[in-house]
Amino acid sequence: MHSTLQQVFGYAQFRAGQQDVISAVLAGRSAAAIFPTGSGKSLCYQLPALLLPHLTLVVSPLLALIQDQLTYMTGRGIAAASIDSTQSREQTQAVMAQARSGQLKILMISVERLNNERFRNFIAQVPISMLVVDEAHCISEWGHNFRPDYLKLPDYQRQFAIPQVLLLTATATPAVAADMQAKFAIDEVDVVSTGFCRPNLNLLVEPVSGRDKLRRLVRWFATRAHQPSIVYVTLQQTAEDVASHLSQHGSPAQAYHAGLEHAQREDIQQQFMAGQINCIVATIAFGMGIDKSNIRNVVHFDLPKSIEGYSQEIGRAGRDGLPSDCFVLANRDSLHVLETFVYGDTPQSEGIRIVLDEILAVAPGQAWETTLTNLSSRSNIRLLPLKTLLVQLELRGLIASRYAYFADYRFKYLIAPHTILASFRGERLQFVQAIMNCASQARTWYTLDFDALYSSYHAEHSRVVTALDYFVTKGWIELEAKQMTEVYAVLQPGSDARLLSHELAGYFQAKEASEVKRIHAMLAFFASDQCLSHQLASYFGDDKAPVHCGHCSVCHSQVAQLPEPMPLAALVEQNFHTLCGAVMAKHQSLMRQPLSAESMTRFLCGVTEPLLTKLKARSLSGFAALEHYPYAQVRQWVQQEMAG
Repeated sequence: MHSTLQQVFGYAQFRAGQQDVISAVLAGRSAAAIFPTGSGKSLCYQLPALLLPHLTLVVSPLLALIQDQLTYMTGRGIAAASIDSTQSREQTQAVMAQARSGQLKILMISVERLNNERFRNFIAQVPISMLVVDEAHCISEWGHNFRPDYLKLPDYQRQFAIPQVLLLTATATPAVAADMQAKFAIDEVDVVSTGFCRPNLNLLVEPVSGRDKLRRLVRWFATRAHQPSIVYVTLQQTAEDVASHLSQHGSPAQAYHAGLEHAQREDIQQQFMAGQINCIVATIAFGMGIDKSNIRNVVHFDLPKSIEGYSQEIGRAGRDGLPSDCFVLANRDSLHVLETFVYGDTPQSEGIRIVLDEILAVAPGQAWETTLTNLSSRSNIRLLPLKTLLVQLELRGLIASRYAYFADYRFKYLIAPHTILASFRGERLQFVQAIMNCASQARTWYTLDFDALYSSYHAEHSRVVTALDYFVTKGWIELEAKQMTEVYAVLQPGSDARLLSHELAGYFQAKEASEVKRIHAMLAFFASDQCLSHQLASYFGDDKAPVHCGHCSVCHSQVAQLPEPMPLAALVEQNFHTLCGAVMAKHQSLMRQPLSAESMTRFLCGVTEPLLTKLKARSLSGFAALEHYPYAQVRQWVQQEMAG
């Protein structure tokens, strides 16, 4: 263990907590590492992976995280690779071949990859020593960026007979840590937490009105333009506006957000890492896995989404141990924006009922197949909460996820079809001929008709997909797959759809209330008169942090009195029918039924949902007319107007 640390990683000794975690793993036990951002969690799986006999499978939530860690590992000669959406089919096939042959020590994937039929078939054939879950707080429904597919990981561990698990996170409250521990049956002694206090981070909160924020930001950077810095904002347009304003006022900055092309984001990130750009103005898409040690400033131009989010984002500062400033321009102006994001993700009970009725129409023991985009459209539930709903139905024993497959395959011949046929004999020749016969041509691409193929040849879907993959590896065809179809087994007969939909609606409303409460806890944290470093550590269950850190704004006797937002005209002064007439009329003409109060509220607050997208609501007068008002207030007003 120590010689590997020195020879491969170039370190003379372990950091706090690392040796305890690695020793547990090498002794064959599952473990969890809860370390602050930048404290060396990755070493806890990278080092043991080199000493374990088989493959280490790493599940990570973001492509940027995966790519950053791969760059680090391959730079140290570690046999590591990923399978991800940016790769060509040939690249993926090459990685799979390395894993099968035992050449790879570490394979990194997203959790969604485990839903893929072809990947599951592949990974079932590869011996795996350890499953690593990076950003493991995503597994908890009470974590700050819960990912529903993470809830399936304990089942995947059993399914693929993986003997042990390592969970890694920087932001687990005591409740989330207990949830993680229970889901993977980890002994309490093997949950290693090293505390959340970072003495080199100066936590500074300054009350600034919305109209003064840009001016204050320019002053802040007047003496810091040469320092590596990240400015966090909520919206993509804000990122563009703030970056432009800073650049015009002597502090060159670059916007970074999900609306940019992938190649452009990659280029900006690489320039920042190389020191060619000093300031990035970003939505929270930026920073996960960014291992740049000398970031001197992390500024929150807009409020973060939660205390956990704030902790994760400031954790990117000062990884070299030198003093760094974490500065919040605090007010209540963007509070309603954060709340609106939460409200927009709560499914309506009618949508939950549509999903349940569709499932319960299938006989127990039979397969229910669905494409999530179509189900989202039919139920008017956004994709992420829809995935959460399906996972909740799995946890309640109503359905069981079996596999996912692409319903539509099309291919293009790279060599003549008769040359392909010449490579086969007997039954295999007949099978390949049947595939070709059941593919309809549109110019150069052929679309495969699986139903016709099954009728004429009784060819199973999985055998056909395996054959197509084989043709790709031989260089005979180019293959494209789309329309991901999820397949579930329906397990429970006689479920009461009315009761279950009521129960699930209650679950989502409780989650909504929990998220809104999290936002207000963060606001109270910034306005507190107690040491910010101590409070932050306490929030994560760390009782060892000093009561007064001496380097936060509260310890400097600067308690933030957050200014109230600009007063808005009373909602009773608004004309409901003027604002909502266009969308109500369009919905009535298409659906023959009234629009719900919730959908109307979303329309007025500028929140998209599948139904409003179908109605092209953005182009209608009244859309986002009340976006500056708190969502709950608008909903109450809409309900009163509709009742009246």
